Amino acid sequence: MKFSAVAITSLLSFALAHPEVLSIRELQRRSAISKRCEATAANFNRKRMAKRTTKRWAGAGNTTYQIQTEAPYYNSIQNDTCVLTPTVTGGPYIWPRSQTLRQDMSESQPGVPLWMDIGVLDVNTCEPLPNVLVNLWHCNATGSYSSFTGRSPNTPFEQLLEEVGIDIADLISGKADLHTDETTFLRGMWPTNAEGMMEMKTTFPGFYVERAIHIHVQAYTDWTLLENGTVSSGNIVSTGQLFFDEDLSSQIMALEPYSSHTEIDRTLNSVDSIFAGESNGYNPVMSVIPADGEDYTNGVIGYITLGVDPTGASSSGGSGGPPPS
Repeated sequence: MKFSAVAITSLLSFALAHPEVLSIRELQRRSAISKRCEATAANFNRKRMAKRTTKRWAGAGNTTYQIQTEAPYYNSIQNDTCVLTPTVTGGPYIWPRSQTLRQDMSESQPGVPLWMDIGVLDVNTCEPLPNVLVNLWHCNATGSYSSFTGRSPNTPFEQLLEEVGIDIADLISGKADLHTDETTFLRGMWPTNAEGMMEMKTTFPGFYVERAIHIHVQAYTDWTLLENGTVSSGNIVSTGQLFFDEDLSSQIMALEPYSSHTEIDRTLNSVDSIFAGESNGYNPVMSVIPADGEDYTNGVIGYITLGVDPTGASSSGGSGGPPPS
C-alpha cells in the first residue's frame, strides 16, 4: 500500500504521540475546567503534602527511603489541573505486557530518585476520583525505554523505522512492533485510593531525540488485572504526558549518569510540540520539591493533579494487544 506525503506525515505524527489539533472551542473548554477546579486542586495538593511530613517508601528488597516535607514548600504547589484527553496516543514505546502493578518501578535504575504524588479529579465535579488505575512509563537516565533497549534513543523515529525495515502503517495497525526484549524498568501502575491519590517511586527521566523530558501517563476506569499483574481490560479515559520545569531539568541533567548522554542535544519544553499542545489552558508540569527539604540532587517529590472525565469518550486497553502508537 502506498501513502501520500500528507498521509505519511499524519501517520508519523500519530506514532510519535503528537497531540491532535485542538479547536479553539476545545481549548476554551479545557481552560474553563482548569480554572473551575483550581481551588479544589490547590486544596487537594496541600492536603496530600501535609500528610507527607514524614513518609517511608518501600523500595527494592528491604530498602526504605525516608523523606521529609516542610510547610514552606506549599507555595511551590500548582493550583491548576492538568486536564488529560482521551484521544492523545501513548507513543511508540508503550508495551502493555511490561506494565506492572507496583508502587516502585525504579528497578534500581541509576539517577535521581523521584517520588510521584498524583491526585486524580473528576473534571465534571472537581472531586477526587477513587479506583482509577494510573499507568506510568518513561525512559531512563540516558534515554532508553525498557522493552525497547535494542533501539537507539539518539535515532530520529522516522530513520529508526527505515533502519529496521518497519512500515509505519504496519506499526500503527499492530502488524509490527518495535519492542526488543522483556525488560520492565521504569514502567508501573497503581490505583488511586479512596481519597483519589496514588504514589509511585521511580527515577527521574532523561531524554531522547526530538523530545523534552517527560513521563507518559494513562488513566483507566473499569479495569481488571491478569494474574501476572498486567491490565487485561479497561477503559482508557485519558492519556497524556507530564513535564518538568527547565531549571530543575538542567540541574539534574548536569549529574551522572544523565551528563554522560552527550550524543544529542536535549530538546527544551519550549520547542517540544507535545508540550505546546498539552499546556493550552492547563498545566502538565509537575510541582517538584527536594525530598530532604534541601537538595534536589538527593531526590525529589513531584506533585500533580490530573483532571479526567470518567464519563467521556474512552478506548479499550489491554495487556495482550499491540502498543498504541
